[in-house]
Amino acid sequence: MDFRVKNISRIRRFPSAQDGLRAMAQRAPEAEAIAASWVEYIRPFAVQAYIFRRRIATITVAVLASLLFVHVMFGANGMVVYKRKRAEYESLQKRILQEQKENDIYTEQIHGLKTDEKAIEKEAREQLRYARPGEYVYVPPTPASPAPANHSAKK
Repeated sequence: MDFRVKNISRIRRFPSAQDGLRAMAQRAPEAEAIAASWVEYIRPFAVQAYIFRRRIATITVAVLASLLFVHVMFGANGMVVYKRKRAEYESLQKRILQEQKENDIYTEQIHGLKTDEKAIEKEAREQLRYARPGEYVYVPPTPASPAPANHSAKK
């Protein structure tokens, strides 16, 4: 509905304020009738809403609770993401413990190689194949290359 007046000269002007009030009072019954017809039109809907107010409230609460549940379970910081992060955290903790144990073993080896002559001798014998006088070092032979599957190349 467009209530704008296209031609300003069509606006009704009253010579005095009393004339304007008198015109408004004359049209008041018409405005009351329009308002009454709107009330009668809307009243059945309002009565139905009032009758079903508990059902409407219950449905609203159920919808909000289900939306909250979905958000808590599957949201950006929901339970699913939390469980995944928790499992990742525990696996990383296990890996850290494993790496620390390995690091301790290497630290002990380093300390032994710096201070213990028997550890130094053991490493020299194993890695550098050193031997004491009168000892023999066994070196396994290199594996022979496999024979070709097709003997046509030997002609």
